[in-house]
Amino acid sequence: MSQPAWIEANQLALTREVAEIKLALERHRDRHEGAAPAPQIAPQENPVSDGDALSAVDAVTSAFALSPFERRVLVLCAAVELDGSVASLCAAAAGDPQRSYPTFALALAAFPDAHWSAIVPASPLRHWRLVEVTAGQPLTSGPLRVDERVLHFLAGIEYVAEQLDGLARPLPPAQALPPSQQHVAERLAAHLRDRSARDSPITQLCGADRRTRDAVAAAAFELVGRRVCALAAEAVPVHPAEHEGLLRLWEREAALGGAGLLVDCDDLNELEPGRRTAVERLIDRIDAVAVVSARDLVRGLRRESLRLDVGKPTAEEQAQLWRDVLRPHADLNGSVEVLSSQFDLDPYAIATVAASLDGPGGNDDLETRLWDECRRLSRPRLDDLAQRIVPAAAWDDIVLPAPQREVLREITIHVRHRARVYETWGFRAKSSRGLGIAALFAGPSGTGKTMAAEVLADELRLDLYRIDLSAVVSKYIGETEKNLRRLFDAAEGSGAILLFDEADALFGKRTEVKDSHDRYANIEVSYLLQRMEAYRGLAILTTNLVEALDPAFRRRLRFLVQFPFPNEEQRREIWERTFPQETPRRGLDVARLGRLDLAGGNIRNIGLSAAFLAAEADDAVEMSHVARAARAEYAKLERPLPEIDWTVS
Repeated sequence: MSQPAWIEANQLALTREVAEIKLALERHRDRHEGAAPAPQIAPQENPVSDGDALSAVDAVTSAFALSPFERRVLVLCAAVELDGSVASLCAAAAGDPQRSYPTFALALAAFPDAHWSAIVPASPLRHWRLVEVTAGQPLTSGPLRVDERVLHFLAGIEYVAEQLDGLARPLPPAQALPPSQQHVAERLAAHLRDRSARDSPITQLCGADRRTRDAVAAAAFELVGRRVCALAAEAVPVHPAEHEGLLRLWEREAALGGAGLLVDCDDLNELEPGRRTAVERLIDRIDAVAVVSARDLVRGLRRESLRLDVGKPTAEEQAQLWRDVLRPHADLNGSVEVLSSQFDLDPYAIATVAASLDGPGGNDDLETRLWDECRRLSRPRLDDLAQRIVPAAAWDDIVLPAPQREVLREITIHVRHRARVYETWGFRAKSSRGLGIAALFAGPSGTGKTMAAEVLADELRLDLYRIDLSAVVSKYIGETEKNLRRLFDAAEGSGAILLFDEADALFGKRTEVKDSHDRYANIEVSYLLQRMEAYRGLAILTTNLVEALDPAFRRRLRFLVQFPFPNEEQRREIWERTFPQETPRRGLDVARLGRLDLAGGNIRNIGLSAAFLAAEADDAVEMSHVARAARAEYAKLERPLPEIDWTVS
């Protein structure tokens, strides 16, 4: 039966139910007044009769196992709302013009097969809150009221109960999924068809991001003919009465509308213990079709769990998604492989990026706009976890010996062509380990390690993020791994360059286990090793003490670049590049300045300070300004300033 036809038939069925209730009230009124009872209505065929399309009243009766008497009480309460004449009939049947409302006493007297058990709190009418007894009124003579959600359901209108509004959000209709995700949705649907009882296993949908899991869940529930609402873990009430009320309301909602529940546990571990326990109790007790959604498996449940992992689209699927959305821009098809290899995006993000091409900017350099939009969409999660560095250095700005420059060039080659080597040429199929690109930059402070990272980011047109170790390392057991996981998960989508500055503080040697702290410190190092190997982008570690690093780290590093202390010739070259072309200079002798035994970072500090001194004097930068700045820099280093000729030549 089509939906419009069912709505019409349901209205006819409900009208007939109300008519029978009115007749019962009229007969009771007539008996009360001593008049001849009204004639009974001859039985009629139910206008909604096929098993696949029960009337709403029949559906409620079946779902909550209502007795014939309880069914009549429910329809009586609904009839008062639907038919204005019923209120006066209630008053006449009760023999009291002030009682123009349904009561249990009236129902017990007017309807056949009446039973007192329909009044008790455990009865379906009250347990499921189908009808409500007015607070503070006598149980039998107080007004009865049908719950608004139930009333609308009886009338054929679907919506989520207002008590759940703000707690459970309806998921948007299912969209077309990539094949790998559609396969997970079909497996989830298969689990849902036969697993709706409280003691049956609950399915946990793990991995990916919240939006992707929501899309897979929506597709799965659609396959089993159910709509789905998501309940955030932080919205689950802790108070026992409120908790019980939510549980009962949702089970009623599931029975009324065939809705499924998605319990969003992404932030479960961030909640206080009491609320976390409340969420676990809800999952263990719910007697409805439900799914748990979380990045990782929710542990500690008493109920058996079935885990399904969902990931982002594969590289091939992302490439196809890019081809589909870029079809109107045929000239950009050559960008597909590059984009899918660098950015790990879901279908929504890919569509958003493609839509940006139709915005301001016209057809100017579409490939650049496409790339930059991908970077922009990938930033928000990482921006909350690390410091983004805007590269200000290029190849011409860095002074290094030829072997080191060659290794840096090789790093860019590995990052740029990893998709072809791993995917097209089959290296990923041979082994999933060791595919991460990790480089160690080792050398004294100021020798250009961070600048080299900026050069790579500029060359590859990728975002560079410096990791704040104070925000990652925690004294609390397990927190460091959690922080690292959040960091790497956020970085995966963009393939950003991660710069772990002074990494020996985090990646130190694993120690002999003497107590629990040593054991957990080693676990942190091991976890980091695994994530470094699996990270699809470039991770750069910098250290002043390469010997302080765990040997296992060095074995897993693909590149090791030693940044030597610059010799005199290199220092002269650094002095040449320190001052921008726009800076006015007079009489600077870089040959003499090169004799200052300083690293590049110190030289740049001196150059900048000298520029400020010259600006204050409204003059060009000359040797006297450099001398003053150099004296201050050496004082910071607690070293004497060498004797050189500071006069202008």
